[in-house]
Amino acid sequence: MRRWLGGLLMVLLPALAAAGSIEPSDASPTRDDTPVLTLIQNGERTTLSLADIESVGLYEADITHFEGLDGVFTGVKLQAFADAYGLNDARRIRFIAADDYTIFLEPQALTEREFLLVTRFEGEPVPRDMLGPLMLIVPEEEQAVLAGETAMTDWMWAITEIRAR
Repeated sequence: MRRWLGGLLMVLLPALAAAGSIEPSDASPTRDDTPVLTLIQNGERTTLSLADIESVGLYEADITHFEGLDGVFTGVKLQAFADAYGLNDARRIRFIAADDYTIFLEPQALTEREFLLVTRFEGEPVPRDMLGPLMLIVPEEEQAVLAGETAMTDWMWAITEIRAR
């Protein structure tokens, strides 16, 4: 019996440890150069495509989103995106969704929490009718958000613009 339980734990522990974590993805960055995001910093406006965003390096998390999506979310670490696009010197970063929902993050929040800027769900670009084209999630907070122990205010979808000041 002990051997059986020990074997079961050996199988389950890696899966439980991976729940809510961000892992490197085997997916290749897309070549889709359709504009999906406007980045505004220092008065300059830059339009980015999924290919631009994904060139930073892909990661994924297998989670249940509180809006009901359950599966593999793929994208870039927000800290890596901020590094690549020079957002670390901003006093704050504003994320704006298609419906004008807005959140503000200070650059140090990107080092304190591991955000994923989602570009794909289950391997496909996130369509607008499924909260796309871009989403922001914090996979390590999945269980706390689902249990109502942590606010989901920094999880957002339909991101179309990022402003750094």
